[in-house]
Amino acid sequence: MTSNPASTANPIGPAASGEAVPPAAAPASSPTFSPLYQQIKGLITQSLESGEWKPGEIIPSEVELASRYKVSQGTVRKAIDELAADNLLVRRQGKGTFVATHNEDRAQFRFLRLLADDGVEHPHVSRLLECRRLRASADIARQLDLKPADPVVLIKRLLQFDGETTVLDEIWLPGGVFRGLTLERLQDYKGPLYAMFETEFGTRMIRATEKIRAVAADPSVADLLHVPAGFPLLSVERVSYTYGDRPVEVRRGWYVTTGYYYQNDLS
Repeated sequence: MTSNPASTANPIGPAASGEAVPPAAAPASSPTFSPLYQQIKGLITQSLESGEWKPGEIIPSEVELASRYKVSQGTVRKAIDELAADNLLVRRQGKGTFVATHNEDRAQFRFLRLLADDGVEHPHVSRLLECRRLRASADIARQLDLKPADPVVLIKRLLQFDGETTVLDEIWLPGGVFRGLTLERLQDYKGPLYAMFETEFGTRMIRATEKIRAVAADPSVADLLHVPAGFPLLSVERVSYTYGDRPVEVRRGWYVTTGYYYQNDLS
């Protein structure tokens, strides 16, 4: 895809015609100052958010983007390097740079961090229990940046690894964003849940924060996970965000870790 440079003339103000922001325009002491490559990163992110380049599509080359934004190819490369590190773009040797997508084979393991004791990522099967619309509680509304009693969608599902029920998920989504999401629609979709959110609702999960603690299974959770009441479980509470740091999912999961562990890579 080739972009029209004229459509984005002077996209970043005084820095658009050179490789450094003039001190008079944005001195280093200014709280709004950011390096030029960060400005380019922001502009590329805006194009990703607007859907100019769809998940899975190739983006313009570094040469084309350098011409579009009137900066050097090195500046564009540094911006793309950071976006690739953020898992928003994917470089493919000899092919180009593509918009990351949750339809990729390994994408699901960015957000599902449960591994067997042998260290192997075992495939899992999702069993949907329910999907319904209701009014947000004060707690869910706060986490999704909604008003109390705003509509939300609640999904409940079980994940089975090697035939064993291992995870119970409660997933809360803003009702306005996921209008039309039903149990039947979820059952008909054959890919990962986040891939469905991306392709059918235009909402891409790009990062998440989690709280993890040990808990004792209450009777209702224990029954679904086929463990005794009081059984030790791992509780994972997640808020997932899309572009602009907008929260679009609250997920509460209960994990049976017999034979499994939760891996979190720090960098």
